Amino acid sequence: MNRMELIAPCHFGLEAVLKREIIDIGYDIAEVEDGRVTFYGDEEAVCRANIFLRTAERVLLKAGSFHAVTFEELFEKTREIPWERYIPKDGKFWVTKAASVKSRLYSPSDIQSIMKKAMVKRLSDHYHIDWFSEEGASYPVRVFLKKDIVTVGIDTSGISLHKRGYREVSGKAPITETLACALIMLTPWNRERILVDPFCGSGTFPIEAAMMAAGIAPGMNRTFTAESWANLIPRKLWYDTVNEANDLICDNVETDIQGYDIDSSVIKIARRNAREAGVEHLIHFQERDVRALSHPKKYGFVITNPPYGERLEDKKNLPELYQAFGESFRKLDSWSAYMITSYEDAERYFGRKADKNRKIYNGMLKTYFYQFQGPKPPKK
Repeated sequence: MNRMELIAPCHFGLEAVLKREIIDIGYDIAEVEDGRVTFYGDEEAVCRANIFLRTAERVLLKAGSFHAVTFEELFEKTREIPWERYIPKDGKFWVTKAASVKSRLYSPSDIQSIMKKAMVKRLSDHYHIDWFSEEGASYPVRVFLKKDIVTVGIDTSGISLHKRGYREVSGKAPITETLACALIMLTPWNRERILVDPFCGSGTFPIEAAMMAAGIAPGMNRTFTAESWANLIPRKLWYDTVNEANDLICDNVETDIQGYDIDSSVIKIARRNAREAGVEHLIHFQERDVRALSHPKKYGFVITNPPYGERLEDKKNLPELYQAFGESFRKLDSWSAYMITSYEDAERYFGRKADKNRKIYNGMLKTYFYQFQGPKPPKK
């Protein structure tokens, strides 16, 4: 097995959650930066990170890192990377994305074009050919520039890891699966505690919680770009990792996970998604207004993504909605509530100042994760 560096991008503000996940599956951290965590692993780590990590957006094989302030420098230093270690003669390769922050090189299209030319030059010299068929496996390259430091990674995941394979359709303004998982992990919830999402939409929070409760790995039912990298990762490692994931499933666990929404059509979608994820039997979905939020037991959790009112016509309804949510929550004796929203008056109309809040970027949208903490249950 070869020791390599792997890069796992994540939502800004949630790097600590991903770091803990990586350590929990057995790998050493190399570096934590805004929006990504770099760690050490081998070929098996590529498989296990893709299949087991719940909060990573993708897994990149780090090919190199260098300083560059001119396009000539970018070309020469890209050419110095030993691309032949990774890309075979018939490999399909391109720079699929370039991002630049506080760097003198900032044009994504120019960065992509110049780096592709440098890769072609390096591989042409190595394989002694002038033309590449690119009919083989895909090796998409992603590049980050920050303060003139260029970090180059080959994407092992392909489609973003938030695409678990269970959600073909979704309700309005869905929260991504990776973000939902990270937010659940920021709470003290565990599978023995109650979880209710009163604005469940297509069911992401309840489904991800149920998958966590049953030990279902998030990447079990999808494919990855690196599965076709026969030159780098033996196919057997993928089969072994899936077998490992299957051995960890405990889907007869008892849970109390509920999802409510006022829209009956999205409840149907949520049930379908839960069925596809293999956790339909662990979740109770119901068409219900937030005003009817209730539960007979104590010490439960509300974890939710209420409407933000991003459209002007929806904004006027938000004070009444958040007020109703707050009034219903106050009737839940000893419960805790966690909500992610960009609505700036959330606390005011909810009727309580959050014990904690955390700034998190949901894509380009700045949101806050408000945490209203209830008492801890007595020890058993």
